[in-house]
Amino acid sequence: MTRIEADYLIETPVDPSAAAEAMAGEQSSGTFVRLPGETEELRERSSARVEGLVQLPNADAPSLPGARGAGPDGIRRAKVTLSWPLETTGPDLINLTATVAGNLFELQQFSGLRLLDIRLPDAFSHYPGPKFGIDGTRKLSGVATGPLIGTIVKPSVGLSAEDTAALAGTLAAAGIDFIKDDELQADGPNCPFDTRVRAVMDVLKAHADKTGKKVMYAFNLSGEVDDMRRRHDLVRDLGGTCVMASLNSVGLAGMLALARHTDLPIHAHRNGWGYLSRHPALGWDFTAWSKIWRLAGADHMHVNGLRNKFSEADDSVITSARSLGQPMFEGKPCIAMPVFSSGQSAVQPPETYARLGHADCIYAAGGGIMAHPHGPAAGVQSLRDAWDAAIAGIPAQTYGETHPALAAALETYA
Repeated sequence: MTRIEADYLIETPVDPSAAAEAMAGEQSSGTFVRLPGETEELRERSSARVEGLVQLPNADAPSLPGARGAGPDGIRRAKVTLSWPLETTGPDLINLTATVAGNLFELQQFSGLRLLDIRLPDAFSHYPGPKFGIDGTRKLSGVATGPLIGTIVKPSVGLSAEDTAALAGTLAAAGIDFIKDDELQADGPNCPFDTRVRAVMDVLKAHADKTGKKVMYAFNLSGEVDDMRRRHDLVRDLGGTCVMASLNSVGLAGMLALARHTDLPIHAHRNGWGYLSRHPALGWDFTAWSKIWRLAGADHMHVNGLRNKFSEADDSVITSARSLGQPMFEGKPCIAMPVFSSGQSAVQPPETYARLGHADCIYAAGGGIMAHPHGPAAGVQSLRDAWDAAIAGIPAQTYGETHPALAAALETYA
């Protein structure tokens, strides 16, 4: 494969073939007229090509404003595949993003345009990819099978470093596998990063010395590149086993710099994902977007959760989670661990496991642990019980008859 390929959903008031050619032209030659010196040989060598077009049922009305008026055939929809020669972009993720998702979304020919998937030549495999992924995360966390049961520090902001450490101690005592900072908490004056890391790690190391289990804590080091490198080194030197970055905030260049520096798994948070994806006729599908961040070094990626508190449908959640396990290159699969979160409790594991097909994930619950009527330890146990039952093929209600923490959770959260 010597060309980059990208699939799109388009919605247009003009002939979809003409609209697709406009896409190819905008993202290669970049003009609407032939230029002096733009020979046929040059165009053949460097232009984007329309590789495929499948027409779909028409839309009832334009999804987005700003497109040309509807033609006699109404608002037409199609799936389009474009390709670009590798020689024009090089194996460069940042230039790739500008190429497959640049000015396309603004063209007048479209009242809807969404990037569905990308396929890359092996030359892109030089990027770091996940250094730890599923196997490395299991080794560091000590969780050999089943999901990592996790949670998020709540309230998101307002806790001091000492408060955060006390909560981490409570959760560690409850048997949690994984804790993450909220994405809103990085290095604020009320809870400075360095102070928080030292306080939390003192508690987690004391717990590990007592029990032999070191809880994995993802410290949110999002910031400027030099700050992220220094914060990473502090976490590593204090015995931490995970760092977290907000992808849309640190950007692709920031993520690459962190990935090339890190000795720890990167927990990649997608906060802001809604503005890239919420409208079905605009933005990105997770399958395409996550491939770029997997290549850039994400070890864990958030995918939301079934029956979540946000707007994402369950089918989309499962498609996203499955896509993280799709290999990208022979010899370098770049597989990341999906993270389920948002409104999760002991209710969703049976369906999550059945639809995902495996338990290689982080399953994070906030209220599903802390609001359990018998306390946080029972909350953690209820999640383990729910996953154990799902993996064994036993109905949760049946399993709950001999597992009181699960029974109480099902009654509370149903």
